Amino acid sequence: RIPAPGTSMGLLQLAVGVLGIYAAFLYYGSLQEDVLTYASATGEKFKYSWFLQILEATANVILGGICMLLFEGVRAVPQVPYLISGALQVCAKYCTTSAMVFGVSFPVATLGKSSKMVPVMIGSLLIGNAKYSVREYIHVALIVGGTAMVSMAKKAKPGSPSSGLGLCFLVAALACDGIVGGTQKRLKAALAAKGMKERNFEMQFMTNLYMALTAVIFTFIMGEFQPGWKFCMENPAIFKNILQFAACSAVGQAFIFFVISTFDPLVCTTVTTTRKVFSVLYSILMKGHQMNAQGWTGVSMACGGILLELEEKYSKNKKHAKSNEKKKD
Repeated sequence: RIPAPGTSMGLLQLAVGVLGIYAAFLYYGSLQEDVLTYASATGEKFKYSWFLQILEATANVILGGICMLLFEGVRAVPQVPYLISGALQVCAKYCTTSAMVFGVSFPVATLGKSSKMVPVMIGSLLIGNAKYSVREYIHVALIVGGTAMVSMAKKAKPGSPSSGLGLCFLVAALACDGIVGGTQKRLKAALAAKGMKERNFEMQFMTNLYMALTAVIFTFIMGEFQPGWKFCMENPAIFKNILQFAACSAVGQAFIFFVISTFDPLVCTTVTTTRKVFSVLYSILMKGHQMNAQGWTGVSMACGGILLELEEKYSKNKKHAKSNEKKKD
């Protein structure tokens, strides 16, 4: 039974979930930016994106596995849907990380990743016969246009990596995200065919297990393991940040699954969506990003689009709940 957020116990559980998600992922974003902007004594930067995915996914496997054993138990589940979903998700994370390695700032990457509706819309319009409201197009336009304004507001420094390649990686990350939605639907269908339902910590464990395995394969193919490990050993400060970054990812995902299992998924969407807005503002204010009028206008547009999209989801959820009540009556 889902507890009502208005009850004292519901409010306490919601407060724990919200604080957990905010604390873990605000710190996660800050650490990610620190790791990817770190320069060693020789001026070398950390650029081993696949190696980073191994550490992050492994932390999630460990915590997800412990929580699964304690709260859910172990069962035989279809492996292929988890394999496909995990491989695509780690590719999306790799592309986002590489986007920042190649000059895209954290605020631009975070706002850009909020444009997940774009590949979904394009795919649905080309492949299916989906129709979208004017309001939905406005939301997407605000997020994409705002992100573009922030990206163009600050010119790259002379000699810095071109952010053009970084933006290409960001687009690739969005494409992977667009495909992930379909694979997750197939995962639900595969479980339903065996009379099963998704389990939160099982999903965290299984998905990240295949994310880690995929990352291991690509790390060795790309030759990142040895130089990545050597860089961490020679720079213990960044290795400490990476371990904290991975731990924050695992704890944050655990809190997300706690909120999903305790409350309506829309509550979790609200928390994670507003967290992105605060992550962007925190990065701009605390990490020294210089924003002119165009940049702040872009941030306002993108954040406005994100929050308006969230408000629309709430409206649809209320209408759906009312229609269900009328059917019962």
